[in-house]
Amino acid sequence: MPELWEIVGLVAVVVAVSALAGRFGLLTPIVLVVAGLAISTVPGLPAFELEPDLVLIGVLPPLLYVAALETSVPAFRFNLRPILLLAVGLVLVTAFAVGFTVYAMVPGVPLAVCLALGAVVAPPDAVAATAVARRIGLPRRIVTILEGESLINDATALVMLRVSVAAATAGAVTGGEIAWDAVLAAGGGLLFGVLGAMIFGFLHRMVTDPLMDNALSLLTPFAVVGAAEAVHASGVMAVVVTGLLLGHRLPTLMSAQSRLQMEAFWRMVQWLLEGLVFLLVGLQLRQILEDLETDGRTVALVTAAVLGVVILTRFVYIYPALYLARLVPRKGTQTPERDVRVPTLIGWAGMRGVVTIAAALALPETLAGDATYPRELFVWLAFATIVGTLVIQGTTLPAFTRILKLPADDPKVDALAEAATQHAASQAARQRLEENAEGVQASVVDRLRVLTEQRSNVAWERLGTSDQETPSRAYVRLRREMIDAEREVFMQARDSGRISEEVLRRAQREMDLEESMLQRKLESA
Repeated sequence: MPELWEIVGLVAVVVAVSALAGRFGLLTPIVLVVAGLAISTVPGLPAFELEPDLVLIGVLPPLLYVAALETSVPAFRFNLRPILLLAVGLVLVTAFAVGFTVYAMVPGVPLAVCLALGAVVAPPDAVAATAVARRIGLPRRIVTILEGESLINDATALVMLRVSVAAATAGAVTGGEIAWDAVLAAGGGLLFGVLGAMIFGFLHRMVTDPLMDNALSLLTPFAVVGAAEAVHASGVMAVVVTGLLLGHRLPTLMSAQSRLQMEAFWRMVQWLLEGLVFLLVGLQLRQILEDLETDGRTVALVTAAVLGVVILTRFVYIYPALYLARLVPRKGTQTPERDVRVPTLIGWAGMRGVVTIAAALALPETLAGDATYPRELFVWLAFATIVGTLVIQGTTLPAFTRILKLPADDPKVDALAEAATQHAASQAARQRLEENAEGVQASVVDRLRVLTEQRSNVAWERLGTSDQETPSRAYVRLRREMIDAEREVFMQARDSGRISEEVLRRAQREMDLEESMLQRKLESA
């Protein structure tokens, strides 16, 4: 029971701090870390300890799954070159740079465990990147690259961590063993990801109950990760592939009601888990600092060196990578990105998060031959990298974006494309209506024709620049007033005993659904 109240308390803190951060326009992840650190200093509070398996199996899979579901597969495929250069090449370069830096500064520690630390701090995090990038409204292509990088780089880092830990705890490993681990992790993860998409895609087609659809969606990331990890494949890679494939086909796999429920469910889960992760980072910091036994000056020097290498390596790597990417042939008509402001902004968006937490806690207690090393220092370095990148880069990213003056996505381009597509869709809908209207009352057919015309008109209205109220906005405003009046009548009838609570709930649900659709129409108008 005490554990239950601890969880309730953590959720309450996340809700309260997030509300305050939103009220004052602050970045929620950073405020949660600071709040966690402040709460950890309160006398009498229990120490919060994170298990690496809890993060890797319980927190990371659903976060990666929902991020993959929301990622555009065509956009991901189009930006595959920069994504792979960052997700594979940059992770390896950063891991080696950090590993050799720590090896030079902390005497007596084997290179293998230093490289393991490099793998821990190398991957930027999808949670941190998405939370900050979407908050400040970065251009869509940059967000796609950051999200794609963060979805794949976890697998690269965890494979390197596995190999480095094996070398540090079991002695030397051969090149063949390293190659086999890499092939098994990446290839196996890809295979299990495809199988997971096939199996759960089939199940979603068979299920018609929205509640069952949501239950399957919740089960998917854990089932895929569990199956992949059972054979030592990359569970991270598997869940990302499954999410990408299912998200691409989601409109044909589920009913509209299932998709609406699933979107609301995953938005809540994602928001809550992200908040808990950053809060727990802050809560862990005090205990990690207390466990440090290394000289304070050494800790400060090594911390500054690791943080500096992590930030600078990204810039040193990203500019040559941009030009190397142009040498690789590609299909399509769009030209490669030549604006130097794009890699500059991507270089500054390297915040660390949940993967670094789990990987740091998974560092071995002892090395080969029962040798020891300053594990507390290494865990501190990982957490300091998370906090440092969030504070240094996360807080300055909005100002950095403004300084670069990178042009934002033009909403009129999207509006024009939507209007043209909606026009074609309306024509297809009218043709299908005429093909199936035989024997149907003329009033019904006329209503459907008007509805189709309204949908097309709303899309074209978004291209207008007038400040006057458009017909669609007027419709939404007036219809919401009408729904409010209907709702009051039903509630009065329930209170006076003329209708039952069940009748009210049924009517209320219909009105809520219509009001939700009106709100969406208003937001997109």
